[in-house]
Amino acid sequence: QVQLVESGGGSVQAGGSLRLSCAASGRTFSSYYIGWFRQAPEKEREFVACISSSGRTYYGDFVKGRFIIARDNAKNTVYLQMNNLKPEDTADYYCSAGRFGTITDLRSYHYWGQGTQVTVSS
Repeated sequence: QVQLVESGGGSVQAGGSLRLSCAASGRTFSSYYIGWFRQAPEKEREFVACISSSGRTYYGDFVKGRFIIARDNAKNTVYLQMNNLKPEDTADYYCSAGRFGTITDLRSYHYWGQGTQVTVSS
């Protein structure tokens, strides 16, 4: 079993940066792919980024080079560096862990953190 705790959210102005962290417990962390999803008010949860157990990365189309996902297996932590933030990036961000399935599909993820809020003002 994996427990996930996000941190690093906050309020920034458009064009600013934030780095989100996802700290995981569990000795098998390195065998999971870790994804970030976000959910804005009254919208569905959407895929942001994912990093596989081997370090391969995937991003949602809207990211367009602004975000970078990375993992440090020694620290059981995954990071999401978000640059050039826009007001439409405002949402609750969740990290999640999975082993099988389509990485962009939230149903493929079995463990979820409690979320961290990101607010971007114009």
